[in-house]
Formats: sequence, C-alpha cells, structure tokens
Amino acid sequence: MDLTPYLETLRADLAAAAAPGGPETGRAAELLAHSLEASARLVMLEVLSDAAAEITTRLSDAAVEVRLRGREADLVVSHAAEPPPEPPVPDGGDLTRLTLRMPESLKTHVEQTAAAEGISVNAWLVRAVTAAVQRPAGPPAHGGRTGRRITGFAQA
Repeated sequence: MDLTPYLETLRADLAAAAAPGGPETGRAAELLAHSLEASARLVMLEVLSDAAAEITTRLSDAAVEVRLRGREADLVVSHAAEPPPEPPVPDGGDLTRLTLRMPESLKTHVEQTAAAEGISVNAWLVRAVTAAVQRPAGPPAHGGRTGRRITGFAQA
C-alpha cells in the first residue's frame, strides 16, 4: 500500500486551508507540509498496525500483519493451518463468568499473543491461569527464610 497519495491529499488540504492567508502563508504551509511528511507517515503506519491487530483479534483462523517494504506498507493475512483445541475446563466443573480489569496495554498484548497462537483471548487466559495455579509453589518471597532463626556460616 503506497501511502504517498494520502500524504499528497493531506498536503493539498493544508495548502487549501492556507490559501486565503496569501502567498506567504501558502509558502509557510508548504514548508510545514514537507517537514511533517515523515511524522504523518509514521502515524499512518501506526494506525495500520493498530487496525491489523484489531482485525486479528476478531478473526478465528487468521492473523493480519503490517510489513514494511521501503516506504510502502503491505497488509499480509496469514491463515492458521489448524486451530488448536480449546483447553479443557479444569476439574470438568461448570463454567462461570468473571470480570477482569487490566491496563489497556496489557489487554492489547494478551489479544495479540492469543491471536498469534490462534486461540481466543478467553482460551488463552484460561490456559495461563491454569498453568499458574498448577505451578509448584516456589520459595517464599522473602529469600527462603521460614522463621526468625538464621543459620549458616560466615567467613571474615
């Protein structure tokens, strides 16, 4: 996808907005348009990347990526060969609904990770929580000490 036509439209709109101000204002708008081109291109790429991530979260069997080739952006759709099965419900119990609040950046990361693995966000979260609760407990967070007594050996 060539972004140049979009940038030219933006430049033309800026020139048209500056035209009533006279030739000096028009020249200033032209210089401003040229200096903002790189920034505008980056913003458009960011929008495309966010859109691709959003589309990917809504697809069950494909992922959309933005790939850069020179100054052009290509949207690439990758289809999953076979979606992995949903993880079983632990203990075969009844399902329950849970409201989970998390920072937007973490939610986006979870959506992208689940999409990359070809499973739903819910299935990914169930798998992550199951793995966390089945993990053997590690040493206590306070350095492995279990009481007030410290034993050991020191050398000066």
